[in-house]
Amino acid sequence: MADYFEYRHTVGFEETNLVGNVYYVNYLSWQGRCREMFLKLRAPAVLAEIQDDLKLFTLKVDCEFFAEITAFDDLSIRMRLADLAQTQLEFTFDYVKLDADGTETLVARGRQRVACMRGPNTATVPSLVPEALLTALEPYAHTTAARPERTA
Repeated sequence: MADYFEYRHTVGFEETNLVGNVYYVNYLSWQGRCREMFLKLRAPAVLAEIQDDLKLFTLKVDCEFFAEITAFDDLSIRMRLADLAQTQLEFTFDYVKLDADGTETLVARGRQRVACMRGPNTATVPSLVPEALLTALEPYAHTTAARPERTA
């Protein structure tokens, strides 16, 4: 089993700029899509909590670019858990171009910090990372992202 959650994507024309390479904002969109697909496929119980009162606030995102990609390039966006605290998580994202000959090229690397919050929109407060999310993320954690101790 891989130590990352993978979301595969083929770049479309609408994601490129006039020069023909991918417009930078799409990398951030793909981070969000990868995280959403992780929740759908590996942590559906968390989606039920989001329907209730759990909110996942994105606090910070970044992306460093190493190579250009263009329309119809095939990508693997690989998400790992980099840091885990009582109420926050940080993910890393590797953007890997997949060539037909099996060659893989790292074209970008990103990060995303997320806070777990609960309560009505006018009065949200920090909340512990849900147990179902902790369990779903275990296979994708860097060695430094240990499960936080819970107090009763």
